[in-house]
Amino acid sequence: MFMFWRKYPLWFRYWIPLAGAITIMCGLVYATVQQNFRQSANDPQIQMAEDALHQLEKGENPVKGNIVDAQRSLSPFLISFDDKEKVASSTVQLDGKTPIPPAGLFQFVRKVGYEWFTWEPKEDVRIATVLMRTNGDKPGFILAGRNMREVEKRESRLEFMVFAAWVVALGSTLIASILLL
Repeated sequence: MFMFWRKYPLWFRYWIPLAGAITIMCGLVYATVQQNFRQSANDPQIQMAEDALHQLEKGENPVKGNIVDAQRSLSPFLISFDDKEKVASSTVQLDGKTPIPPAGLFQFVRKVGYEWFTWEPKEDVRIATVLMRTNGDKPGFILAGRNMREVEKRESRLEFMVFAAWVVALGSTLIASILLL
């Protein structure tokens, strides 16, 4: 069954499974670290949204402060929506107006209570976003977001580092296989 392997040199027959294992390990490292970068980008927004929900439930307006330009600024922002998905207050603008997430997200959050997602309201503007539903006398939604520009830079550097490690590992094991077998 594996007779076709015999036509290849011994070093190659040992190196191919090793190259496969190296490729899988590099892929796992990349996926793990990339997901850690991406999920950590949500942490400030989760805290902001939860705090804002508590304030809304007490009848306070948590959405106040300077207006953030979602395209240029890395500052986090808040948007509160009434139960009809209309903007009640906002600290963010994109091209002079408050960006609105897709309506389907509101329907999902009505059922589940919250959602974390990457939102691209405009080409080249990606936002790590948390949308939560309020509980209390005035139902509605609170959205917390932040531009992902720096996280995406880290992901690009990670891609390069993992690729370089993969190439070095494949090359060094190939050379070792040729010289030692």
